Amino acid sequence: MKLQGKVLNWNDEKGFGFAEPLGGGDHVFVHVKAFKPRSRRPVNGDIIVFEVTRENDNRYKATNVKFAGNVNASADYRKKEASRVTVGAACIFLFCIVLLGSVFTEKLPAIVLGIYIVMSFVTFIVYLIDKSAAKNGRWRTQESTLHVLSMIGGWPGAYIAQQKLRHKSSKEEFKGVYWVTVFLNLGGFFWLYTENGTRFINSVVIAY
Repeated sequence: MKLQGKVLNWNDEKGFGFAEPLGGGDHVFVHVKAFKPRSRRPVNGDIIVFEVTRENDNRYKATNVKFAGNVNASADYRKKEASRVTVGAACIFLFCIVLLGSVFTEKLPAIVLGIYIVMSFVTFIVYLIDKSAAKNGRWRTQESTLHVLSMIGGWPGAYIAQQKLRHKSSKEEFKGVYWVTVFLNLGGFFWLYTENGTRFINSVVIAY
C-alpha cells in the first residue's frame, strides 16, 4: 500500500531522514537511494509517496519513494536557499575585487593574497576529506577545525566547498557559526588597513 508523507529531519550529508505519514502513524526511515528515480535531493517539507517495509530490527523503512505532485511545501525552502547562495557568492566576489585591488595598488602586500589562496585551497581539501569520511564512516574532522580554517582566511574555499560538495550546507547551526568566522576574518582584514595593521604586516607578516 502506498502512503503519502512529509520529509522530516533530513540529513543531506548522510543521505537519510524520516517521513511522517500524512494520515498519522510512526515515522518511517527514508534513505536517498530509495527514491525512484533520483531526480533531485529531498529537503525537509517535501511531500513524498512511498511503500513501507519492516526490517528485521522492527524498524519501518520507506521503499519505492517518489516525490508527490504537490511540491509547494519545499518551494519556499528552495527559494530561500537560492537567495543565500546568491548573497554568499556576491560576498566572495566583492571581497576578491577589494583584495585584488588592494594588492594591485600596493595598499596590501601580495603575501596577503597568497595567504587567502593557500588557506582557501587547504580548507576546500579538508572539506573534501571530511565529506569522504562521512560517506565511508571514517574519522571525521571536528567542526571547530573547519571554523578555525575559515577564520584564518579559508572562508572563501569553505563556502565553495559547501556549495560544490554539498557538505555542511544544510546544517543551520554550522552555517551560523561559519558566517561568524567570516565576519571575524573580514574585521581582521580591514584592520590591516589601519596604522597598527600596517605595522603588523611589516614587522610580522613580511618579516617572517
